Amino acid sequence: QVQLVESGGGTVQAGGSLRLSCAATGRTFSTYAMGWFRQAPGKEREFVAGITSSGISTDYADSVKDRFTSSRDNAKNTVYLQMNSLKPEDTAVYFCAAGLGIRWSPRGYDYWGRGTQVTVST
Repeated sequence: QVQLVESGGGTVQAGGSLRLSCAATGRTFSTYAMGWFRQAPGKEREFVAGITSSGISTDYADSVKDRFTSSRDNAKNTVYLQMNSLKPEDTAVYFCAAGLGIRWSPRGYDYWGRGTQVTVST
């Protein structure tokens, strides 16, 4: 079993940066691919980024490519999402999730954190 806790959200002006962290408990963290999703009010949860268990491969939604970077430190049981050049449309609750591979569907993940709010102001 894996428990996930996100942190690092907050309010930032457009063009600014934030780094989200997702801390995991459980000895098997390094065997899981990790995904980042976000959900804005009235919208479905959408894939943002994913990273394989080793951290060698990543994948990004087109809307965040070249602005967001996912990384992980398996020794610290933590995955990160560095978000640069933030836009108001990035405003959402951001979730991390653990699964067997990078999947764009939320159904592809077995464990979820509770989320952290990111608000980008104009």
